[in-house]
Order: sequence, then C-alpha cells, then structure tokens
Amino acid sequence: RCHFFRKRKASITMKAYATAVAAALFGASTISAFAPALTGKSLARASNAIVSQSTALSMADDEKIFDQESFIAESKEMRLKHLEEQAMFALKIACENYGNAVFPNALIAGDVVITHLLHRMGYLKDGKAKVMCVDTFHLFPETMEFLKEIEEFYGFKAEVFCAEGVPVGDKDAYDKKYGANLWKEDIEQYDKVCKVEPFQRGLKECNTDCMINGRTRWQGFERAWIDQFENAPIGGGLAKCNPIAYWTLEDTFDYIAKYEVPHHPLHAKGYPSIGDAKDTIPIPEDGSTRFVDFKFEGDFTPWLDYASERKGRFVGLENKDGSTKTECGIHVAGAEQTFDRDLWEEGKVQNIASNDEALEIMKSGKEAVIAVYAPWCQFCQGMEDEFAKYAELAGVPVYKFRGDEERDFVMDNLNTESFPTVNFVKSDGSVVKYDSEARLADDFATFEKSFEKSTA
Repeated sequence: RCHFFRKRKASITMKAYATAVAAALFGASTISAFAPALTGKSLARASNAIVSQSTALSMADDEKIFDQESFIAESKEMRLKHLEEQAMFALKIACENYGNAVFPNALIAGDVVITHLLHRMGYLKDGKAKVMCVDTFHLFPETMEFLKEIEEFYGFKAEVFCAEGVPVGDKDAYDKKYGANLWKEDIEQYDKVCKVEPFQRGLKECNTDCMINGRTRWQGFERAWIDQFENAPIGGGLAKCNPIAYWTLEDTFDYIAKYEVPHHPLHAKGYPSIGDAKDTIPIPEDGSTRFVDFKFEGDFTPWLDYASERKGRFVGLENKDGSTKTECGIHVAGAEQTFDRDLWEEGKVQNIASNDEALEIMKSGKEAVIAVYAPWCQFCQGMEDEFAKYAELAGVPVYKFRGDEERDFVMDNLNTESFPTVNFVKSDGSVVKYDSEARLADDFATFEKSFEKSTA
C-alpha cells in the first residue's frame, strides 16, 4: 500500500490530505500519484527542501514534503551505487578467483568505467588485471593518444596487439602486407586480420583464463540476454566477465560524471561510441548531442535510447549475406575458428619458402601447380581439404606460396589479385590462372588435365 504521508506531531488535516490526493490524481501537481512512503530522515529532507511549485506535492498550506527532482536524483544515485557494488563484486571474482584476468580495452564509455573500477580496487596497480588493446590501423588518431593518457593517469601499461606479422604502429607495413583497402575488398577478412586474430593472440600471450569486457544488455538485441559471467566462444570455454552487463548507457555516463572519469575526447564531438574511423559517425550526424565537461549538451535521447549506443558504428557495412553489420566478430560464436596456424602443414602440398624458389620452379622447365594463399583467408581455409585431396593424386608437383607476405611479387608473377589464386605452371615457364570458383579436388584435377590436351 502506498502512503502519501506519515503521522507527525502536528496532524495533517483531512482537507490537506484531500488536496494532496486531488493534486496527484488530477494533475494540479506534476508529480506522480505513486509517491513513496516518507519516513524519518527522508521526510525531514523532503519537508525542508526548497523547490518550485511544479515539482512539489503540497500536503498543507505552504508545506512541501515531496520534491520530484530530488527524488529522481536520489533514486538514480541509489541505483548507481548498487550497480557499482555489483560490478565490483564481479571484478573481484574475476581478478581474485582466476590467475590471469585480462581486460581488452576499446576505450569506449563502458570500458573507461571498468578501467576506473579496476583502478579503485587496486587491480591495475597490483597487476591482477592486465589491460590489452587492439590497434586495427584504422582507429581515430585520438584513440591511441587517449590510451597513452589513461596509462599515465592510472599508472598501468597496456599490451597492444595488431595484425599478425606487422610491428605495432606501423601502418605502412600493414598496407604492404595486407593491402590498405582490405576492408573494402572483404570486410570479414578485415575483421579477422585486424580484430579477431590479434584479439585472440593477445588473450593467448597474456595467458588469459578470464576475459573482462564491457558488453551490456542495453547495447542491443544481440546482447540482450548476456549475464555478468559466461563462457566465451574463444579459447575453448574461457570465462568471460561482463561487470556492467546490466547497466544502461545513461548509467555509464552518470558514473563518468560522478567520478569525473577520463573518457574518449570524441564524446565531446558527438560520438556515443568509437570504433574505426572509416565506419563510425556521430549520432545525430550533425554532432548536436555531445558529452562535454561531464554533462550532456543537446538532446541526449539519441544516445541513451535502447540499442542506440552503437548506431554510429559499422556504418555502410554489410555482412556477406546482405544483413546489416552489427558485430566485428570478436564476441560471436565461431570466433574460435581463427588462423593461428598455416595451411597444408601436412600431406603432398609442398611449401615455397621464397620468391627465388618460386622463380626457380617457374624456370625449371617442369610443369607444376602453385596455390597462392593467405592463411587468414576464409576461402583459402575453405578449400584446404579439397586441395590437399587433389595433391595426393595430382600428376604434377603441387605447391603453396604465401602471397599476403609478398603481394608485389605474386601480383607481378603469379596472376594474383585476391586469395586464393591457383596457377598451372607450363613447361615453357608461362603461368595460367585457374579462373573458377569451383574448388573441389575433381575441379583442380580437371584443370590440370586440360593442359594435357593442349600439349598433345
């Protein structure tokens, strides 16, 4: 039963009571009719509050005992306090009960909250929580600079991982090995090369047994049922801790404001969430909603509505089935199918170790088949078994040559514009490309036999 008032020394008259009820029911006051029971200190605070007529419920002449704005603010503070304690309890389990808790930090709003919580609990200082970051080589310039700022602010050092075989921070080396436009050519392979593989490699090198991350139910339907703990789809059952799983984005920014938490500078330029610069935009696009000096400017609802945090992410990108892209692949089922090994490590497919060795085969006067591949390419992975079967029965030597590490060479000498590219090397040294998407063992055998006819 909801009580509107409590008996005090000076009794409240029936007239005052009727006035209060009428105001609640018929809108003379803007407060809800469902005001809570007010007792003890809370009643005294409400009675002494100086508030405007529009937010106060008058229980007697000139006496105001309920301040709606104060009530909402106090309720939000109570909620935030509970969420903080809940998140810290989850982090305590992750950092105390596991030997190597690792926090992959994307430097977005939820992640800076987790960073601050870990700092408050001393886990950054004592090393019970390690921090890692993935540099995709397509981030905003502000992102890696912000990482340096919080490393100094909190006194920790993050482990940074990037595409395999590329020095950290060396965009030119990345472009040379993988191509500057990989994301345009094949967004799924870009995700694997720049996000999934370095992410998984980082977890492995950090010996992770519990991964801390900032996903929340509020972020959208794909994440609507996550809990604070679950098994990750990577590492064969790796524990995953989602300490802020039950937070809204409003809770997140309330926390940032409450503790004046260092946060990404692009929030002040209209970005609710920050990913790759190539496909992240402000929301709304005119940048009218901003978070500046720990408070919102403009209409905050485009950011804080359900599933709106990531509306500015993956803009213009589609999955291969034509659906709108909403995930980068790190947190989805199947992410464990990574490319942390080479292809055709056993069997009849022989490895070409260098450009010079490839040229020797081409100039040897002997026929051969060479597959130019990249181990991270899903199409190369997809044809691995069939090409191995073909090699077992082939009438010529069958080779593999890793082309992603020698792009200029394979483009100039082995007809390669994409992976995989299969070539038949004729006895005169000319190279003929297999120009078909059919990649069964019988298809490769038929391709080989077609040169028998032309020779005859």
